[in-house]
Amino acid sequence: MSDKPTPAPYTEADLDLIKKIIPHRYPFLLVDKVRDIVPNQSAVGIKMVTANEPHFEGHFPAKPIMPGVLIIEALAQTSAVLVGISMDIIGKDLLTYFMGIDKAKFRRMVVPGDCLELHVEAKRGGGKIWKFEGKAMVDGELAAQAEFTAMMDLKG
Repeated sequence: MSDKPTPAPYTEADLDLIKKIIPHRYPFLLVDKVRDIVPNQSAVGIKMVTANEPHFEGHFPAKPIMPGVLIIEALAQTSAVLVGISMDIIGKDLLTYFMGIDKAKFRRMVVPGDCLELHVEAKRGGGKIWKFEGKAMVDGELAAQAEFTAMMDLKG
């Protein structure tokens, strides 16, 4: 029996830890932190939406709106962090590939100045294929939702 205590699972991931789990970087890293992590179950990502993001130059110059596909991508990145922590694969080059996106709906515009909360729940997982339900919220209001399936793969 070891005298070393078992480390508590992560319940939060700052930007440094996120970068050790997923390969995304500027301008495609869309999660600033992840909190309320319950391994194999759920997590909440946080994305601070700022006017400096490159997609706002063209979407749209007179009325900047975060593209819906990027909101779904931010939900997926939050899910990948949940998987990385759940499977203890921090620092092991996790790649995540979409396999399907279902029931995507967009309910509210997301604009610079918003704090986007990315609520994800694992519906099936534990191996390479995971299924999630995600809801993106701003100030308690539903902005977008989707179900998505992803394949988790370790590089090389």
